Amino acid sequence: MTFASVHQACRVDVAGEAVAGVIAAYAPRSMSAEAAALARELVVAAAPGSPARAKALVFACSRLAGFAEGVGLELRAEVLLSEAVIERFVLVGCDGLAPASRRTLRTNLRALARSLERYPLPAPMPLPRERAKAPYSPADIDGYLRLARALSTRRRRMRATALICLGAGAGVIAGELRHVRGSDVAERAGGMLVMVSGRRTRSVPVLAGYQPPLLEAAVFAGGNFIVGGREPGRRNISDELCRALSADRSLPRLEPGRLRSTWLLSCARQIGLGAFMQAAGISCSQRLGDLVAQLPAATEPQMVALLGESV
Repeated sequence: MTFASVHQACRVDVAGEAVAGVIAAYAPRSMSAEAAALARELVVAAAPGSPARAKALVFACSRLAGFAEGVGLELRAEVLLSEAVIERFVLVGCDGLAPASRRTLRTNLRALARSLERYPLPAPMPLPRERAKAPYSPADIDGYLRLARALSTRRRRMRATALICLGAGAGVIAGELRHVRGSDVAERAGGMLVMVSGRRTRSVPVLAGYQPPLLEAAVFAGGNFIVGGREPGRRNISDELCRALSADRSLPRLEPGRLRSTWLLSCARQIGLGAFMQAAGISCSQRLGDLVAQLPAATEPQMVALLGESV
């Protein structure tokens, strides 16, 4: 046996002793000796890998055992660790605890139940999380606009320009592009707005650098669809334009999703979103929607002033 293997074995023994010590020392006065003993027994059987994990499990299990004892349930593992009892404990027996603490207790109890099952169900396959697409650089956008100006007919030039400006300048996604007419682009509220229809009807300020070429394309389209086609239900209307604007191999392939990411990044930089999230300690936007729901809706002049000034 090598020195490294001996050292590793010693570390495992020390960790095991520490875990056993944490479990054996857990004897809260707020519950019966029987409930505390059952909690210790179940956590020993689960074989937690660290003292911190052992402490978390024995605390959760003892709270559950105390609740079960109070409502007249049998102090047996198959009763306590059933899904129904765990849910009832979380909903009824955790008064006074913060929502985060309730979620932690439920997570730990479910993990304990899984570890003690004789034939545990397979863990669900993790599903890929959709990530934001990479934005284009200013040089990429300049390249696409240059290619758009070089297309063979004015109609194609205007449609391709509108595609770029609506995506990178107003964040209009592919499914919304086919509904936008030239008349939906208007100069008002001190800037330029795009009236987007569909499931998320809204008025979007256009970033200042995209306004002149988009206005030219909108005037050319008039009451017609600005990126082409005759029916609003048509699909993949932007594919041909994207192929035409992907001819230059020095540029990445043009994708409407990446154009929207370009707009999102420009707006986030402009309103100082990164600094706000950093200061607030927020790494995910899950709660931002709840906060925004408490704010009054912004007026068009307010949105133009905030989002329509620069690229």
